[in-house]
Amino acid sequence: MKIIRTLLPVLVLLLSLSAFAPADNPDAVVGTWLNGTKKGHVQIYKQGGTYFGKLIWISEPNDPATGKPKTDIRNADASKRNRQLMNLPLMYNFKFNGDNVWTDGKIYNPEDGKEYNCKMTLKDPNTLDVRGYVGISLLGKTQTWTRIK
Repeated sequence: MKIIRTLLPVLVLLLSLSAFAPADNPDAVVGTWLNGTKKGHVQIYKQGGTYFGKLIWISEPNDPATGKPKTDIRNADASKRNRQLMNLPLMYNFKFNGDNVWTDGKIYNPEDGKEYNCKMTLKDPNTLDVRGYVGISLLGKTQTWTRIK
């Protein structure tokens, strides 16, 4: 009887905690997110069976010197440097891997003009860890993004 009295509260606690875990839903990542630097909003959407993201808002959309919309000036491909940053595709080809993880994607960083391997992990319905890396995931950086209501 003592064991039941001890285990019952533990079981109730574990069951109640699992109710707060994010749903294992492939489309749970879809929506608009404030990036980790707080300088941009990225809209993540599904196309076919994969997930993509584009920049839909930036804190400084225009170049202070010219007043014109900012462009992708740091892109390694010179032919793409005139692309406007607004609505620029930044993320592509993510696949849902289960356990609230999307993998096999790429992310483009317009601040350095480089593309990285990337994986996303939904921590809770409003918190997304985005990890960009070179080669293996250990060699990278994680930003925490926040869902915009």
